[in-house]
Amino acid sequence: MKKTTDLKIPTYDIERSLGAPDAIICGVDEVGRGPLAGPVVTAAVILDPGNIPHSLNDSKKLSAKKRALISKEILATAECAFGEASLEEIDELNILHATMLAMQRAVANLPRKVDHILVDGNRLPQFDAPASAIIKGDQKSVSIAAASIIAKEKRDLLMKKLHEMHPEYGWNQNSGYGTKMHMEALNLVGPSRFHRKSFAPIRNLMAQQHPLND
Repeated sequence: MKKTTDLKIPTYDIERSLGAPDAIICGVDEVGRGPLAGPVVTAAVILDPGNIPHSLNDSKKLSAKKRALISKEILATAECAFGEASLEEIDELNILHATMLAMQRAVANLPRKVDHILVDGNRLPQFDAPASAIIKGDQKSVSIAAASIIAKEKRDLLMKKLHEMHPEYGWNQNSGYGTKMHMEALNLVGPSRFHRKSFAPIRNLMAQQHPLND
């Protein structure tokens, strides 16, 4: 008999274990820790337990078309908020601490206080409510999965707008990650003001006195 693979999809089980739906639980995730350009974006989501969108999953496991559709559904049915950390904050604080700051901002921007916060990953910022770090949380919690989806959509849209100013880097396709095309453009025309100067590839180019491509 052929063994079938057990596909892991996020559920509402963690939220229920923390008292939902009576307790207000939000999921938090980030997008953009690894790119060489652009801000880091976070989202916080309080799902409506009676109206959870179908097909919620880790944003990386969804096609762009499906992710866009589910993102609209999340924004229409859940309480959502975003947080960002700027390029300057990333360069000054480092990407980890800037991400923690962006997560704090997302939760603070929610329309009401929450009873518990679920964060994707293994680190927690300081919150005004109890919180849990969930490794691979976007594969386990629908609240975190929802946050991952809308954060990804928001950041991709932002990078597409920046692409209109600097099409040479291909940000509409690579979202600021160090793809071959992106690196070739960096070596040819140098970094822009939207690049993270503290990241090694950009720092090395600037150390070679490569001018900013403004």
